[in-house]
Amino acid sequence: MMFKNATFKLTLSYLSVLMVISLIFSAVVYRIGSNNLVYGLSRETRELSTSFPIFNGTRFGQLNPADLAAGRTHLLDELILTNLIVLVSAGLISYALARETLKPIEAAHEQQKRFVADASHELRTPLTALRMESEVALMDNQLDTKALKRVISSNIEEASKLETLINNLMRLSLLEAESQQKQFVRQDLKPLAKEAIDQVKPQADAKNIAFAINSSAKETYKIMGDHDSLVQLLVIFLDNAIKYSPKGTRVSLSLERSQDWVSIKISDQGHGIKAQHLEHVFDRFYRADASRSNESGFGLGLSIAKLITDIHQAVITITSTPGKGTTVKVDFPKEV
Repeated sequence: MMFKNATFKLTLSYLSVLMVISLIFSAVVYRIGSNNLVYGLSRETRELSTSFPIFNGTRFGQLNPADLAAGRTHLLDELILTNLIVLVSAGLISYALARETLKPIEAAHEQQKRFVADASHELRTPLTALRMESEVALMDNQLDTKALKRVISSNIEEASKLETLINNLMRLSLLEAESQQKQFVRQDLKPLAKEAIDQVKPQADAKNIAFAINSSAKETYKIMGDHDSLVQLLVIFLDNAIKYSPKGTRVSLSLERSQDWVSIKISDQGHGIKAQHLEHVFDRFYRADASRSNESGFGLGLSIAKLITDIHQAVITITSTPGKGTTVKVDFPKEV
């Protein structure tokens, strides 16, 4: 409603300016047209008197006020019709300009609303857990040191989750706000992949998950992009692959080149995702099934990943077979 009112007001403002210009221009045209009409009729009258002296002293040899009035009326009618056409056309143009002007403002407003909603939605759960555990501990007069340490440890874990959530939300907001202002530099996906693997290796080691890297030792896989965002993108996919894979399995990472694209593919041997859930995996806070709700995280990772691929003009494809695993492929435009 707010932007509808703003669009209406801005349309009226644009229309007012255009109509004032049109009316001023019409007044000038009417003034010039009237003067030319008087000049033209007077000239024709003089030529008639000169060519045919017999009409001197008669009404044919004099300027006829009725003809002058009829000419001015006709000119005025034409200008009124023209201004009506301008009014309708300017109204449509003004509305289109108003919508175009307000579109980025409305998008920024929606982004802010979405960010606040996301934050309030997910901050509530860990904050509630923190408060309840603390309140229960305070009410227990027989709480020993060991139990107190357990409560504090749990609260620290919840605080760590809050920090992760806030960082992810801030990153999500930053990517949306700066997606058009990114200044990319040349990047090679091979060292970026190694950097991402180093970050998630502790989680993989804890589940005895091995990595298989497939790429040509002599090839480079260069694209234009932002280093930190690309590493975060790979970490998100690798972290998901580890999180949803059974112990003792393998995660494969492949790098490929084609004529127009540089591709990275990450495959796991995990639970897989059912077909009806695939189209929603990039939705914020979406959980594909109840079993995944028990995993740590807030459901923001793939939303951030989608934004990163979008700002890099990349194409992301996810294929999955329940019970066998999931493959994520990202095709980046090759560096020109």
